Amino acid sequence: MKTRTSLQDKAELAIKKAVRGVVEHHKKTGRPLAISVKGKTLYVSPFKVKNKS
Repeated sequence: MKTRTSLQDKAELAIKKAVRGVVEHHKKTGRPLAISVKGKTLYVSPFKVKNKS
């Protein structure tokens, strides 16, 4: 039996998929990822990002 996923769940899955794609692209090109922490912009190596499911 299929369960219905809410619009919020679909949006969350789409965002996670997009972020994975961006991280993979930055790994291939060697470009750092820009992230915001407490209002400050930090540049992080894509190779130091941990994969969360």
